[in-house]
Amino acid sequence: MNMKHEFPQMSDGNIVYVRRVDLDELPDEVREQVPELDSLYAVHGVDGQRLALVRDRNLAFVLARQNELEPVSVH
Repeated sequence: MNMKHEFPQMSDGNIVYVRRVDLDELPDEVREQVPELDSLYAVHGVDGQRLALVRDRNLAFVLARQNELEPVSVH
């Protein structure tokens, strides 16, 4: 099936990327705050700047949407 579909125009400013981050990639100050975890999830802007670190993937998506951003998963 080959159908043309028009997607709405979306500003790059609304997109954020969510990715898993191993704790060993983070500064000691962050690791000390969550000793029971082995990873966190980061929310990044389109320019790569880390905007937030949260405990789990679902929370990262909720946080983005609450701030009127469109989260996209990065593997």
